[in-house]
Amino acid sequence: MTQAARNVFVASRLPKRAGVSGWVATLAPRTPQSTLNGSVIADVAIIGGGFAGLSAARRISRLDPTARVAVLEAGIVGEGPAGANSGFIIDLPHEVSSDGFSGESAARFRQSVLIQRSAIALATEMATENGWGKNVFDPCGRYSVAISAEGDKHLEDYAQQLSKMGEDHRLLRTREIGAVTGSPVYTSGLFTPGTVIVQPAAYIRGVADCLKKPVTLYERTPALSFERLGTGWLVKTPQGSVQAPKIIMANNGHAESFGFFRGRLLHVFTYASLTEAFDPSRLSGERKWAATPALPMGTTVRRISTGTGTGDRILVRSRYSYNPSIAVSDAAIQRAGRLHDGKFSKRFPTLSGVGMQYRWAGAMALTRNHVPAFGEIERGVFAACGCNGLGASNSTASGIAAAELTLGHDSELGRVYARLAAPAALPPQPFTTIGAKIHLAYREWSAGSE
Repeated sequence: MTQAARNVFVASRLPKRAGVSGWVATLAPRTPQSTLNGSVIADVAIIGGGFAGLSAARRISRLDPTARVAVLEAGIVGEGPAGANSGFIIDLPHEVSSDGFSGESAARFRQSVLIQRSAIALATEMATENGWGKNVFDPCGRYSVAISAEGDKHLEDYAQQLSKMGEDHRLLRTREIGAVTGSPVYTSGLFTPGTVIVQPAAYIRGVADCLKKPVTLYERTPALSFERLGTGWLVKTPQGSVQAPKIIMANNGHAESFGFFRGRLLHVFTYASLTEAFDPSRLSGERKWAATPALPMGTTVRRISTGTGTGDRILVRSRYSYNPSIAVSDAAIQRAGRLHDGKFSKRFPTLSGVGMQYRWAGAMALTRNHVPAFGEIERGVFAACGCNGLGASNSTASGIAAAELTLGHDSELGRVYARLAAPAALPPQPFTTIGAKIHLAYREWSAGSE
């Protein structure tokens, strides 16, 4: 590619909504902020108004309150992947493991904790500042749950690792986890208190709406292209443009749509269903809890209580698919939904007849070596992409780190990101597609009933 060609980057595709997120559907309709019409000048242009982009804007506003920031969101805030998230801002490594803890793995553990707790710190700051209630932001912790002997063993091993690292936790046996969930299926659970549970669409709307001038959010304003203009960049949108010396790419897998990280990102969707409201008396246990599976790629479940007398709901998330087009079909969502129906009925037999009201999918961008797609990728262009499946935690932290890198601010988080390797190259096609599909199928098979 010639140097002249590298001065122009054109989006080959734009984000598409995948189903109707129950998180969005159960909120009042949003009144979007303005679409960009005309030309504006900014110090930083941010492409993407999800966890990474809005967290970057927030961090910039704290480091330099005079910085003019233009955030470009292709759709309406909360209606993209951020609002399709399961709502766990997790503070500890997501996957439990039976592997022994070496010095190297302990160091990776601490690094992961630093990254994820940086995200929680930013979120907590905003929640406190804006008085968000527990229906939006709840530092209640999370459960990892098992329904098999293998899952039980993983939880026991992980609890031992947490003890070695000095992390607070509590193992729950069958009766104890049943008292929490009201489900007769779970055989054990592991509670860790540091996770924050959010209503992701409400949370990301809250982040967007607490940004103050000179930060400006433009909704329904996709970035179509950007090109070199003098020592800076000109970002073009359907009805306007932003001139800025620096750009933060906070659009996760769609960074590849602009030509970045080609052959280095795996585009994976995960699927969720949300029940219709049901009478809380039909299910024993606590009215509100959130649980991830003991085995990777098992089933995530949340019980949601609005506290307003309208009934409770159950969220079920399971099934993963590789979609290099960064889009899924309605048929794929319905197929995943049938799997969810079976998972739901097995876990909650007392809720027979309660149907699923909403089904949707959420996009993730993974890298082969599990590192973010991060850093200065062109002069003045910074990436905060590649969430690797923990969008609320990792994307928030990447947004913070990208903001700091953009402004030249030194921090422990930034030094961690600076030490990370670049995303590894994927095998050539069709081997990537074949390998990704086989790997996902194997991981789901390994998770079994979990």
